[in-house]
Amino acid sequence: MKNPFSAIYGAVTGGRNRFYDHGVLSARRLRGSVVSVGNIAAGGAGKTPFVIALGELLKKRGVSFDVLSRGYKRKSKGVTLVDPDGSPRDFGDEPLLIARRLEVSVIVGENRYEAGWIAEENFGPRLHLLDDGFQHRRLARDLDIVLVTPNDAKDRLMPAGRLREALPAIQRADVVVLTNDMTTEGLPLTHQKVWRVRRGIVAPQATGPCVAFCGIAQPENFFAQLRASGVTLAGTRAFRDHHWYGASDVRELLALRKKSGATWFATTEKDAINLGGLIAKLEPTHVVAVTMQIENADAIVNSLLATIAARNHRPA
Repeated sequence: MKNPFSAIYGAVTGGRNRFYDHGVLSARRLRGSVVSVGNIAAGGAGKTPFVIALGELLKKRGVSFDVLSRGYKRKSKGVTLVDPDGSPRDFGDEPLLIARRLEVSVIVGENRYEAGWIAEENFGPRLHLLDDGFQHRRLARDLDIVLVTPNDAKDRLMPAGRLREALPAIQRADVVVLTNDMTTEGLPLTHQKVWRVRRGIVAPQATGPCVAFCGIAQPENFFAQLRASGVTLAGTRAFRDHHWYGASDVRELLALRKKSGATWFATTEKDAINLGGLIAKLEPTHVVAVTMQIENADAIVNSLLATIAARNHRPA
């Protein structure tokens, strides 16, 4: 049975996309090139690790770039330059993680065109990586990259499922990114290039049972990766995505460790940011980094740079 709210949601998002496709609504163009990285479902596709991996490749090539992000769940408003030493409440956890890992300028703003314009006023026109930008069509982009997960092909539109748009929307992307051994079966691809990445974790170097906890979109994947790396999980605790931790959470986790007989904690980089100084109360805690290896990386960077060079001066 179809969910009527999903039907309404699909009609609204589909209508909005048609307005952009037919020029009723228009995107605004920055002076610098824009490469958008996004997905079709809500969370869990690996956008942030991919942005970091792509950013690292660009840095090796000597390409100057910044990152434009919405700054989801931050308490601040307007356009702000992320302070790597700042708080997720001011900038959002994922922009902070990107700023710390890449050591480049990250600008957050609800209006990504305004964020990019202010970035160019301060740093000059350069390449912009648009984080979580697939649905943000108000900003013109020179390359549209969308990450797809195995669940997307069988998922449903929000609120019944996790899809932000119907699956055929990936046809407007230039590039579709598939993780690990995922195939293209069931995906409505037409002209899109297919890039592949291998996603994993850096296994914590610790022995004995642990309590794993996280506040991410798909916590079960994190727990499964820990088990696959040989970690013995005495207990797990999943919080809501982007969860800001408080003293009561620390007490709960300490009680769970005691009850389970665990000797240490494992959590994600994003959760470490959202814990802030409270992480000291959970020692020993191993912060588990996500690894994202882009296959055929040199060829992909060559293709990306050639594409944006060719499209840089096209009209919006």
